[in-house]
Amino acid sequence: MQITPAQLSVRNVRKSFAGKAGDVCVLDDLSFDIKERDFVSIIGPSGCGKTTIFNIIAGLLEPDSGSLQFRGEEVESLRGRVGYMMQKDLLFPWRTVLGNVLLGLETRGVDRAEAEDKAREYLKDFGLAGFENAYPKTLSGGMRQRVALIRTLIMDPDILLLDEPFSALDYQTRLYLEGVLKDAVETYHKTVILVTHDIDEAVALSKRVVVLSGRPARVKIVHDIEIDAPSPIAARSDNRFSGYFHALCAELDIQTEKTS
Repeated sequence: MQITPAQLSVRNVRKSFAGKAGDVCVLDDLSFDIKERDFVSIIGPSGCGKTTIFNIIAGLLEPDSGSLQFRGEEVESLRGRVGYMMQKDLLFPWRTVLGNVLLGLETRGVDRAEAEDKAREYLKDFGLAGFENAYPKTLSGGMRQRVALIRTLIMDPDILLLDEPFSALDYQTRLYLEGVLKDAVETYHKTVILVTHDIDEAVALSKRVVVLSGRPARVKIVHDIEIDAPSPIAARSDNRFSGYFHALCAELDIQTEKTS
């Protein structure tokens, strides 16, 4: 039987940055695979290099050594194949909601009428119909992140890179947007790599969780999350959720119970 290659393979990536006391190695021999339509969360100690690997995948940084493979072929980066969404929504305050969503399509030279029709359909699907002419300053944090997610999805990337996109929001809004994200990923058949410090979020959303070691980061372990729930909230009610949560806490040396 022919084995289908991973959609993305990160192989033996190493990256250092110059520091006052000499070079600081952030990533060292980092390797992992992402499957087609995977949802993988990457967790690890603060400062271990999670965002650095995202920047390498997106083509914003070059690794010192190692390689990236996309569907079995070596590539320098996945520039043009990924959508990158960060913690800050980065909406342009002088553009309306519709104007922000259209930005990427404009740069691609998509016909204006076609682009607007597509954008309005996305806004309707994400519950933002009627806000086309609103400016970012008039929106709640959750609405702004929905606009940012639409702006990312509308470009039809092969892989979504999400760097703690909900961490600045209140818990209730985060739970709601986790559901919005899950629905969107399934609707548009996307592969997702999520960087998060929230272990609860990683378990609720992911098919697999990659645990990184402290700096210089290597893959410590990969946990398969075998929870098939209709929503992230439902996933938290699964009787296996607590076991996964505590296992990941243990990998990160997080104390979850008081000791005498």
